[in-house]
Amino acid sequence: MAANSTTNPSQLLPQELVDKCIASRIRIVMQSDKEIVGTLQGFDGFGTMVLEDVTEFEVTPQGRITKLDQILLNGNNNASS
Repeated sequence: MAANSTTNPSQLLPQELVDKCIASRIRIVMQSDKEIVGTLQGFDGFGTMVLEDVTEFEVTPQGRITKLDQILLNGNNNASS
């Protein structure tokens, strides 16, 4: 009997799910008062990510918005770590 080639999303490991998001726009909630939206280009096993076409939102009364071409985001800074 052949194994089912489709994968149930609820059975994906976290790194498998992130891998499926390569080249997609993602939002990352930081441990600080920031959220980052960008296109995921790559990641490693420590949660470090390379994002392009990035917008950084500061979640403060000032609400500063910063646009960046590319960033290397340390995995220790996102809220899921």
